[in-house]
Parts: sequence; structure tokens; C-alpha cells
Amino acid sequence: MKAIWNGEVVAESDDTVLIEGNHYFPADAVRRDCLLPSNTRTMCSWKGEAHYYTLFVDGDANPDAAWYYPDPKEAAEEIRGRVAFWKGVKIEP
Repeated sequence: MKAIWNGEVVAESDDTVLIEGNHYFPADAVRRDCLLPSNTRTMCSWKGEAHYYTLFVDGDANPDAAWYYPDPKEAAEEIRGRVAFWKGVKIEP
């Protein structure tokens, strides 16, 4: 699977976890040079607290377009160390 935004592949892996329609990529499959930290946090009742990244590609920013769970609840342990995308990021095989 590939995550593509602004014409660039920002993540690529054959090992994604699909939950609620979102592909969670291994953190080491995500281009770190495209991620900027974000202070945004949200809470999921069964996954825990999500932390976000802003995608930055070719001078363009997509705020909070990637998220991860640094300490997921037990029910979501399979997404520990993984990153998912939304907000216009295309996920393609």
C-alpha cells in the first residue's frame, strides 16, 4: 500500500493494518522528512489518545493529516507503532 499526498509517496508498505477503513502503516515505512509535529490530540473510546502530524510536501502543509496512537488501549494494540492518514491523502495498492 502507498499513501500519496501532493504527488509524493509519503508512506509505502506491504504490512498495513486495516481498522475502520484506515490503513495503519508501520512507522518506519513513513517518510519522516514529510512529518511535522502537531499539538492536536483526540480521544477514541476503544483505541485511546491519538496524536497527530502535519504533512509537509514541496512547501505545502496538510495540518493533522496523519495520526498515531503512542499508547493504544489493549483492544487496539495491533496499531502500536503505526501511522494512518486522512484529509486528502490517497491510499492505493
